[in-house]
Amino acid sequence: MEQRTEFDPLRLLDALHAGAEHDCAFTATSAEAARAWQEHAAPVLARSLGFLDRPAPPVEAELEQTVDRGSYVRERVVLRTWPDATMPVWVLVPKGLDGPAPCVLALHGHGYGVRDIVGLWEDGSERWQPDGYHKDFGCALAERGFVVVAPEISCFGERRADYSGLAGEFTGRAPDTCHNATAYAIMLGGSAMGLRVWDGMRAIDYLATRPEADIARLGAMGISGGGAHAYFSTACDARIRACVISGYFCDWRHSILTFHHCTCNYVPGLMAHGELSDFAGLIAPRPCLIEAGRRDTDFPIAAVRAAGRRGAHSAPATRSPSTNSTAATRSAGEWPTTSSPATSDRPRRPRRDAHADSGLS
Repeated sequence: MEQRTEFDPLRLLDALHAGAEHDCAFTATSAEAARAWQEHAAPVLARSLGFLDRPAPPVEAELEQTVDRGSYVRERVVLRTWPDATMPVWVLVPKGLDGPAPCVLALHGHGYGVRDIVGLWEDGSERWQPDGYHKDFGCALAERGFVVVAPEISCFGERRADYSGLAGEFTGRAPDTCHNATAYAIMLGGSAMGLRVWDGMRAIDYLATRPEADIARLGAMGISGGGAHAYFSTACDARIRACVISGYFCDWRHSILTFHHCTCNYVPGLMAHGELSDFAGLIAPRPCLIEAGRRDTDFPIAAVRAAGRRGAHSAPATRSPSTNSTAATRSAGEWPTTSSPATSDRPRRPRRDAHADSGLS
């Protein structure tokens, strides 16, 4: 039986979206107009994400482990992020630094958590060869002379909820922390992404206390869910001076609202104000490298390129001739295997000038 288009709820939602206010659509054509747009859009994004209006707690850190990894040292540190919550982070510090070094907030995506980017298997044993779609990119950054802070993102690894109490009482599908935490956050007027942006801010607070880290040369890098985190964190935190967004930069109507994605991708009410490529204007004029896989079906390459072009419109208005650049890889959502993401098409360089093309030099 032929389905009548008027029955399709997405058709209705598209019409509602078309009629929404879109007060954060980026239309500025001058530096003055761009600044005015940013002053309006920044608090709209923060309110939509939720949970970002609380006072930051004092930096409170406990060092739990130090491991020599040859060219760098890896530390496990537990930070207090809320009065009632703490967060494990891994800090990778290159050896032989002759002063404060450029630093990176490294953000993992879906999987077994932060261990997958800092040279550890899920069981905590050491790993010396890159594996999985993350390719231990935190290690790759440290080997190139960057100080790295890698938080365990909310809902993964050690930050998953404990549902063992349901044993013997629960007969349905096992609960998923990403979905349950997101639903709970939405019911409280926020989002899981808001919690993650907050956690990233607290990791940066801690990094700013480390003498090895030059916080004035701070970047953010992430892939998949970590790419989403890098996008929102850079948009919300001016301390981040450059970012790499891999496997995410795509207008929402053509990605997370077209294909099935984890619930943690959704921010209530945000699309009534603007699209992903609009809010990218909050990143400008800082450098932003967008990476996408040609075979990534979750974030189609044509839609990624279109979003990159739209996002790049903020560059002239913010006086940045090359704010956004897009690199396509052959992979379906994974880092290149032979080098770090930001240098995937370049030969490996000595540590002394490894930061020259990063926007952090």
